[in-house]
Amino acid sequence: METQEPSAPIPRPARRGTKIVLVFIMGLIVAMWVYAFGFAPRESINRIGDQQWSARAERRCAAAEARRFEMQDLSPMDPDDSGALRRKAGIVERATDDLEAVIDEIEGDRPTDAKGRAIVPDWIADYRVYISDRRLFVDRLRSLPTRPNFNETDVGGVPVSERINKFARENDMKSCQTPYDLSV
Repeated sequence: METQEPSAPIPRPARRGTKIVLVFIMGLIVAMWVYAFGFAPRESINRIGDQQWSARAERRCAAAEARRFEMQDLSPMDPDDSGALRRKAGIVERATDDLEAVIDEIEGDRPTDAKGRAIVPDWIADYRVYISDRRLFVDRLRSLPTRPNFNETDVGGVPVSERINKFARENDMKSCQTPYDLSV
């Protein structure tokens, strides 16, 4: 039977150095979490300072949302019925026209704070992309024999509606999120 030679013990100075490095790393990790939970700023990147502007935008969007609810037709629709698709296209077109008019109004009402003036135009531009996507959907509803899916543009690797909705939520403008009327 072969006997194994005992491995050479690690010299004490190397053990001590390893312990010091590990304790230092653990201390850095603890410090990072203390900062993250106790001292890091909590302000959202999308939050603007002009809350009166946000309130005015929310009122406009809420009124448009109510008008869209009045337009909706929840009757069963045969996705292969071209007449039903054209009727749906008319409803979506009117709702999109109204949505665009509200975005035009909001665009004309500029926030008073510097951050709002800097980022609201980006939100408006995203909404313009979304409105364009809705118009393409209307065209497809009118021209295809079966109901198409609604396709929206990706901006920065995410659907444009996600960007729009995040800004709206973070500025207490729930009604300014993208409508869900195309899912019916």
